[in-house]
Amino acid sequence: MHCHETGVKINIPSNSRKIVLAGNPNVGKSVFFNALTGLYVDVSNYPGTTLEISHGSYGNDVVIDTPGVYGISSFNDEEKIARDIILNADVVINIVDAVHLERDLFLTQQIIDTGVPVVVALNMFDEAEKQGRNIDIDLLEDLLGVPVIPTIAVKQMGMAELKEKICLARSGNIDSKLHSKLHELHDRVANQGEALLILEGDPVVAERHGILPGTEREEIYLNRRARVNDIVGHVVSECSKASGFSSLLGRMMIQPLTGTLILAVCLYLMYKFIGVFIAGDIVGFTEETLMQGKYEPFIRSVVGHYFSESSVVGTILIGEFGVLTMTVTSILGLLLPLVIGFYLVLSAFEDSGYLPRIAALTDRVLSGIGLNGRAIIPLILGFGCVTLATIVTRVLGSERERRIAIFLLALGIPCSAQLAVIASIITFLDGKLAALYFITILTVLIVTGTLLNRFLPGESTDLLIDLPPLRLPRIENVLKKTVTKSYHFVLEAIPLFAGGALLIGILQVTGLLQILQKLLYPITVGWLGLPKESATIFIMGFVRRDFGAAGLYNLSLNEFQTVIGLITITLFVPCIASTLVIFKERGKQEGLIMWLGVLFLAFFIGGFINQVYRLTGSVYNVIISLFSILLITMFLSKFKFRKQKSGLKGINFQ
Repeated sequence: MHCHETGVKINIPSNSRKIVLAGNPNVGKSVFFNALTGLYVDVSNYPGTTLEISHGSYGNDVVIDTPGVYGISSFNDEEKIARDIILNADVVINIVDAVHLERDLFLTQQIIDTGVPVVVALNMFDEAEKQGRNIDIDLLEDLLGVPVIPTIAVKQMGMAELKEKICLARSGNIDSKLHSKLHELHDRVANQGEALLILEGDPVVAERHGILPGTEREEIYLNRRARVNDIVGHVVSECSKASGFSSLLGRMMIQPLTGTLILAVCLYLMYKFIGVFIAGDIVGFTEETLMQGKYEPFIRSVVGHYFSESSVVGTILIGEFGVLTMTVTSILGLLLPLVIGFYLVLSAFEDSGYLPRIAALTDRVLSGIGLNGRAIIPLILGFGCVTLATIVTRVLGSERERRIAIFLLALGIPCSAQLAVIASIITFLDGKLAALYFITILTVLIVTGTLLNRFLPGESTDLLIDLPPLRLPRIENVLKKTVTKSYHFVLEAIPLFAGGALLIGILQVTGLLQILQKLLYPITVGWLGLPKESATIFIMGFVRRDFGAAGLYNLSLNEFQTVIGLITITLFVPCIASTLVIFKERGKQEGLIMWLGVLFLAFFIGGFINQVYRLTGSVYNVIISLFSILLITMFLSKFKFRKQKSGLKGINFQ
């Protein structure tokens, strides 16, 4: 049968249990999911959203993962999905962070109040012990009324006991007053979980039963919070331990002075690793020695036996933009090593707990462009994949913030592949020209964000974020994430790159490429100051921006022209996949406005930099003009009709 009640189409064999994983964000649910399901995992889109639900087999049963949430209700898509899946579960495995017991047990108690059989996995138990927190597991079991298993998921400790106790899952202890109120609704709502949510004022669940939503949410929440605090007060005892270097470092990372210095050091090391070591040494070997020195001569000799390189087929397959030459060399020789290097760094940042600290550090800065610190997460993820980052903007608290973040992602955030190409090119530029590139992109992002913040209606929300314990990245986690993301990059890149190369090849052999170059001549040559052949990189850029950036290698450009090409292609419209997601997230009309706006700004700004340089003849004068625009924008932004919210709110760290 299918799991119809949840809205997700999942094949569930007869007499099988639906085992649901639930928990707050960043508690390690994915590790539990992998431990239970192994490699045989399916992914389904939840109806009406772009959110994906993972599910897999565990024996004869089916394990379903849910989004990380702090509660189950109808406040956002994640909570709605978690609510529907949990209410239809046969067993819920609730993963709880032992370090943040006060926070996580609120969701635990809410799930228990639904009446669903529960097993609690008390994860990161070792982290709690390091921080001097002693947790009485037996007493916690008695107070909750459900089995509690201490686990260290990344080390597979406690997993065997958890699997044994799934069959012991049971309904837990409910507050007596709440139980009485649920009993009163029993005749009208047979499902205890839905009765609970109606009492809590969930309009969607209430509408299902033709009942007005309750007005007791605040009372129920306050009582639940008091109950959780009482439980924690009984089961947790603190022993005096030194805070440790990791705790001290974690606090330094969110202080303005020390945090900025640490971030600058991390970014510098990231540049040295990706932009110098990988882009120089590794790519020099993979692209020049392996692909251009070995692979391309071999493939040209094989294809050359059947088709002349100057023929139509030869031009398309092994010509200047050949599907079998340039495409394969660009993906495997140039981009893949750079992408792997970037994902290694990004995965290390994620696994160490540093990303949320960057969010806390940048909150005050981002408030100036209408965002809060949480927006740094999709912005940083954008340096990995703009498509994914666009979806992740759902973590932001308002439509206004999502509009600003998505536009900035589409405009000036290069994905890992494009960033890697840019880093490898900039390495060989003069210092002042490299500075011009970075200052231009940063100025464009700040000015655009400030103007959007100035003119878009609405208010920004405050930052509410948890800071997980700082820890050394685990090599196996970092490698697994890197391999998975790099593999998906190759799967996505091959058809798009091949399609782009095929398109360019067809345009070349039909003569249309030369026609397009002439049509774009006023823009490419007259406005941007680039050779007419640069039209090719923008045509390739419509497929993928990194494909266009890689095309700069094939043009004979001086250093200043290279910077103009880099600026324009960085600000160019995002790849096809990102464009489709933007249209899906923002609608066709708003998505089209964003897309055309980005296209206009890319050519306008690239040409503006070129024209200022032509008039003044100095890179420093161009930089001064950019700073002038920035200062004017910042000055004018002070005259606005609303008060901008800012500041750190509700940061919880250990």
